Amino acid sequence: MQPVFGAETPHPNILYINADDLGVMDVGFNSTRYNTPNIDQLRAEGMLFTDAYAPAANCAPSRACVMSGQYGPRHGVYTVGSSERGNTANRKLVPIKNTIHLAPDNLTLAGALQAGGYKTIHLGKWHVGNDPLKQGFEFNIGGDASGSPAGGYFSPFKKGSMTPYNDRYPKGTHRVDIFANQAIQFLRANKNEPFFIHMAYYSVHSKFESVPEFIGKYDNKNVNAAYASMIEKMDQGIGKILTEIDTLGLKDNTLVVFCSDNGGICKTSKQTPYRAGKGSYFEGGTRVPLVMRWPGKVAQGSTCTVPVIGIDFYPTFLETAGLPVPDGKVLDGASLIPLLTQSGPILERTLFWHFPIYLQKYAGIEDDSHDALFRTRPGSTLRQGKWKLHEYFEDGRIELYDMESDTGERVNIASEYPEKTAKLMALLRTWRKEINAAVPTKMNPKYDPNNSGRNKNKKGQNQ
Repeated sequence: MQPVFGAETPHPNILYINADDLGVMDVGFNSTRYNTPNIDQLRAEGMLFTDAYAPAANCAPSRACVMSGQYGPRHGVYTVGSSERGNTANRKLVPIKNTIHLAPDNLTLAGALQAGGYKTIHLGKWHVGNDPLKQGFEFNIGGDASGSPAGGYFSPFKKGSMTPYNDRYPKGTHRVDIFANQAIQFLRANKNEPFFIHMAYYSVHSKFESVPEFIGKYDNKNVNAAYASMIEKMDQGIGKILTEIDTLGLKDNTLVVFCSDNGGICKTSKQTPYRAGKGSYFEGGTRVPLVMRWPGKVAQGSTCTVPVIGIDFYPTFLETAGLPVPDGKVLDGASLIPLLTQSGPILERTLFWHFPIYLQKYAGIEDDSHDALFRTRPGSTLRQGKWKLHEYFEDGRIELYDMESDTGERVNIASEYPEKTAKLMALLRTWRKEINAAVPTKMNPKYDPNNSGRNKNKKGQNQ
């Protein structure tokens, strides 16, 4: 990879902002329901990727894919905790065993940047392992294995990795404000060195907690007011960090990336026109908001319609930094620098998802999935051009959708396009074989096809 800066220019800084459970329709530039002026300003000053995807439909696997630069089958992180989700009697297959955390010897993108001379800091949700300091970060503010905001959003925190900050900030201080303050301290201390900031908000993961300064704006607005206030609070924190970057004169030399780790929860916030939400491999579960700003390199207000995915961040950040792919490191994504700088296309490719396990329901029929018991059942999907293919392993069901005419994935046209369906299925099976993706085939002896459908979720399995 060649650096995208001149010899006289310092290595670019990278600020990667990752929201939690924020749907593609939950930002101001896509919906009038929510107020996100700072995110909207990023969009105005940078490039919007209209067809951007998370590598997985829920938290831990998506983050593991981004941080490793690899598809799920390479590291085995498919979900949070156990793969045996939902009522046992409703699972026809024995799911593939889940790997909880990214292996310590799987070099993260933070580790690669750190080895290349970058100062690295993680703030917020980690969820990829127990300690970010052992996975490429020099500084860690609040990151651990937790998938939800342990101890709540406001200080004093009753438990969790944010408790050390209880005595350092006034009672009632929001996590977002602590992260902004800590990020600003880091910026001031490291303004003369290249840095990588991973600002990984817990917002807007449940449990929802209203933000008093914003909650009143959303009365009688036909939205979940607590959720909306949390989005605006996160946006405010982003604004504080961006303002400091401007104040320090670092704006022109900083690539800023804003994204989300997976789709939103559709019961809380409908993702129309996209179907379903977090945990589903319909568009509502994997399509995410993605904007990138880099003054002088990325045209203001530009738009890219090429499908991209979170595993592309690793090679993109390496090329930004002018660093080579580390020896022995396998990367499944592609650098987005040609698209960002509008210097040329990237190679045509197919995007893949593989989920050989189950995710139980949130709200039953309101989840807008295939059935009221699970947000998804074991399967694989792919996106190639305008085509979206689904395969589900319990019954061999195959679905094909035209994303240009049916963004909501409502009309299965597999039978109308048998040659295209067969070609894409062959491609999907070849990919699974090449990447050694495990497919569940063992029948569950406790499966009851006549089960009434009651699905009692296990405690803690709402990730």
